[in-house]
Amino acid sequence: MVGKKIGCIGCGTMGGAVVRAIAASNLDVQLYVSSGHYSKAESFVESLSDLSSGGKARPCDSNLDLVENCDIIFIAVKPAFVMPVIKEIGPAFHRPRVLVSMAAGITISSIQDCVAELAAEESAGEKFVYPQIFRMMPNLPAVYGESMTALCAGKDAGEEEASMVAALLATAGKVELVTEKMMDGVTAVSGSGPAYAFMFIEALADAAVKFGIPRKQAYVYAAQTLKGAAVMALQDERSISELKDAVCSPAGTTIEAVAALERGGFRGLVIDAATAAYSRSVELGRKD
Repeated sequence: MVGKKIGCIGCGTMGGAVVRAIAASNLDVQLYVSSGHYSKAESFVESLSDLSSGGKARPCDSNLDLVENCDIIFIAVKPAFVMPVIKEIGPAFHRPRVLVSMAAGITISSIQDCVAELAAEESAGEKFVYPQIFRMMPNLPAVYGESMTALCAGKDAGEEEASMVAALLATAGKVELVTEKMMDGVTAVSGSGPAYAFMFIEALADAAVKFGIPRKQAYVYAAQTLKGAAVMALQDERSISELKDAVCSPAGTTIEAVAALERGGFRGLVIDAATAAYSRSVELGRKD
């Protein structure tokens, strides 16, 4: 990993969060960033200057320039722009490189097909070297180093490269290697999941306000409660059901609340919401 050159095409919310996490780590790497507008990449790099590796970050005036300089490239653009970006950077595929796509619904096979078309057109102008391709799905808490990131590898990707990519992503939170068939489900659960959690926090805070708790405190109570429950869910050896039961005293307040949630179809609504996100991710994959 030492001395590796890492690039990110796009410095929006997710791409920016991953780059910022890497910059804040102790990894000895060189960072490069590009954007649709050079001024945005330049401003983003300036914002990293006080971080451990931030001083080594460089803005690039084009995506092609970034790829020419880098060993591992994160593609952090919207799904509709992934293939145009791949075609744009094709001329740089004349030595081994690793591509990691963050786009929801865009399959590894579709990226491989795009790369194969470039190879057939000999767009690189030199001997064409197929990049190793990975796909990832992070989530918004990456901004605070608490991402849940799923990573899957293309059939030609090596174990060493997978380990390097995972190590980079681990700077932004938890990383798990999965098969690609799981990615639509991951998108629906952890990719979209923070929005569901924020809605629950907001609803719980609204209830607190109803009971006379000031709004600012209401959000703290609601958010810290979910944070604490999440830590217990990850670290306690008991099952989720057992943890829930531990809060529900016989004939107490919590079991009344749980009964109300069940009457309202709480579990079914959450499953329906995740299923809607899953279906949309599958649809995006069909359109790529």
